[in-house]
Amino acid sequence: MSVLPVSNIASHECLSNHRISSTFDEAVPEADCLSVVITGHVDHGKSTVIGRLLADAGGLPEGKLDQLRGECERNAKPFEYAFLLDALRDEQAQGITIDAARVFFKTAQRRYMIIDAPGHVEFLKNMITGASRAEAALLVIDAKEGIKENSRRHGYLLSVLGISQILVLVNKMDLVAYQRAPFEETVAEYAGFLDQIGVHAAQFIPVAAQPGDNIARRSDRLAWYAGPTVLEALDRLRSEPPPTSTPLRMPVQDVYKFTERNDTRRIVAGTIETGRLRIGDEVVFHPSGKRSHVRTIEAFNRPSPLEAIAGEATGFTLTEELYVTRGEIATRADEPPPAVTTRIRVTLFWLGRQPLLPNRPYVVKLGTAKVQARVDIIHRVLDASTLGVALDRDRVERHEVCECSLALSRPLAFDTVTTNKATSRFVIVDEYEICGGGIVQEALPDRQAHVREKVLQRDLLWDPSHVSDERRAERYGQCPQLLIVTGEEHADRKGVARELEARLFDRGRFVYFLGMGNVVHGVDSDISGSSGSRGEHLRRLGEIANILLDAGLIVVAAAAALSAQEVEMIRTTVRQRVVTAWLGDHVSTDLAPDLLLPNTTADDRMSRLKEHLQNRGAMFSGSMHAKSTRPVTGADDVA
Repeated sequence: MSVLPVSNIASHECLSNHRISSTFDEAVPEADCLSVVITGHVDHGKSTVIGRLLADAGGLPEGKLDQLRGECERNAKPFEYAFLLDALRDEQAQGITIDAARVFFKTAQRRYMIIDAPGHVEFLKNMITGASRAEAALLVIDAKEGIKENSRRHGYLLSVLGISQILVLVNKMDLVAYQRAPFEETVAEYAGFLDQIGVHAAQFIPVAAQPGDNIARRSDRLAWYAGPTVLEALDRLRSEPPPTSTPLRMPVQDVYKFTERNDTRRIVAGTIETGRLRIGDEVVFHPSGKRSHVRTIEAFNRPSPLEAIAGEATGFTLTEELYVTRGEIATRADEPPPAVTTRIRVTLFWLGRQPLLPNRPYVVKLGTAKVQARVDIIHRVLDASTLGVALDRDRVERHEVCECSLALSRPLAFDTVTTNKATSRFVIVDEYEICGGGIVQEALPDRQAHVREKVLQRDLLWDPSHVSDERRAERYGQCPQLLIVTGEEHADRKGVARELEARLFDRGRFVYFLGMGNVVHGVDSDISGSSGSRGEHLRRLGEIANILLDAGLIVVAAAAALSAQEVEMIRTTVRQRVVTAWLGDHVSTDLAPDLLLPNTTADDRMSRLKEHLQNRGAMFSGSMHAKSTRPVTGADDVA
């Protein structure tokens, strides 16, 4: 779809007395823009609806319509208004729209962003991305073909995404001779379907998009219909409350450092989903719980603003330098925080070629965060086209909707759909393909909740040094990192850890070996020997490591046969990066280590460990003029 520049949209008076203008004048408030997704079964006329609307309203660049008509004549191809929206040249050859794209226009009421979403089953996954930004929907049904499976699926998917304002356009009325009966039959059937999923259509409108009936002007051929045109019905829809009035949510895209001309700024960059951010605000990053105050809000080629608001891509600096990573969500300390957990209950629309299976590894993408996940429990499965419900299912087939619980490999920050839609929507990736999407319904308790609570309290009362992490890293030529060597009881974990410490020290690195025995027989002497104390030993090891890491050291620790849950507890406690290396040919726990060290020579092990630390950004030399300070993490390796 070609995105038509607003500057090229000319004014034209329609028969319905609505006007689409070429400029965004002061008569329409800047914030009043309604996002509308248009969807429906393939060939039911979605793109034609928008193309006809723009053409009838004079919303095309001068000569564009004649140019397209000429191209069609030269290629002996019938002209269609849908061609106005094709963004990719090969879309015209294939005859289908394969990407969600946007066009903009305005009426005297407000501005509109129309998101064109594909109708083919093969491209249904694209609609998740397009529709997730919408506040309302136009759903197109062919009057002659009637309601298809995708008509129902799309309706259900819109309800899953929380889009309740729906205009149903019964299109191609010219193919049924503009008769009233086919329209009323479609209305009765589809309204009944929507009622079952708790959705009420704002309006059913009979239209003929190709000749232009009831799109932007009324039609005498549909005189029996007394309702609004499409344009009039759009103007009657309500806009969502401005997202600036809800709590701040800014997923961190990256952190940038500019070293040219002694520029010492570290800029936290991202797009504000909801809320507003002002200079001086205290911000908290989740799930880490780190906090600081906003020193400046950055802008490109213009004076720095005093605040940034929802919808803006922005960057800001902090009064205290923090180690913040991609995927965290920036919030304001004086506003309700997001949920943080490793277990979530979701409603999920599955689109993968293979079924969704429990305990199979997937990747969840929410905001800028990526985290490995698996299906813990499938609560129920629903066929989106028939609304049949199945319980006790062990898999979810393609095009089915399920309610399930997901177990995540590490804590994720998010909101539930009833709290904040923008940060409740996610997609699931399976082998590098988006295979599903949905919304988070509930944050479930997990085993790390008490540890996160202690860490949040610790960070709230943390007495920071005047020497920033950045200054230490530049002085030491390294970034703090915790490397844990684990493996079976008989494996020489301590020997490998001590040898690595010695070799790194000989190379001038600031490194320290932290033995588990030092913790157990030192700060843990009060609980040493008590049953069930291993978890607390590991938590305290993490707390000690956290202090050493705050001093800028590379810490090498050793612990026997760590599980995934135990490593996650350490990661929750430690504010810096954690790397795990398993000593041995086979991993005997459920841990997915960052590095496997088979039984080879000591030199080979040392070489692999040092190379891994180097690749992870733990050791560096020199500097770059404009570089991202985002570390490479396990989550980044997955999708």
